[in-house]
Amino acid sequence: MLKLISIIPLKVLAMIIIGLFINGKIVLAQESHHFNKSVLLEKNIVLPNNAVNTKVIRVVFPPAFKTPWHTHEGPGPRYVVKGSLKVIEGGKANTYSSGDVFWESGDLMSVENINETPAELIIFELVPAK
Repeated sequence: MLKLISIIPLKVLAMIIIGLFINGKIVLAQESHHFNKSVLLEKNIVLPNNAVNTKVIRVVFPPAFKTPWHTHEGPGPRYVVKGSLKVIEGGKANTYSSGDVFWESGDLMSVENINETPAELIIFELVPAK
C-alpha cells in the first residue's frame, strides 16, 4: 500500500506542474497570489492487494445522454469538469455539478446528463492489477 500512496501524490504533483504552465512560461506558486489548495475528497480505503492499476478516464456525455446500467473495474473518486450529472448507485440518486467530486464504489450504476449541453467527467479508477 505504501507504493500506491507514493505513486498517487507523484501523479497529482505532475498535474499541478503541468497546470502551472501558462502561455509557455512557468508561474511559481510563491509568485502567484491566486494559488489555492483545497482537499476535494478524502476517503480511507483498504485495497485488495498491493498491486493496483490506476486509470484516469475522461468521459464526455452528450446532452440528455443516459448510460445503461453498468459497473466499473474499480472504485475511486470522480470529478465533474462541466455540466450536471444525475448518478444512481446503490439505490440512491445524487446530482453532481461542475467542480463536484464524489466517490464511486464500483457497484451497479447509471449516469445521466441532465443538461442541454455536454457534460464532462474525469474518472480516477483504482483497479487491482492482474
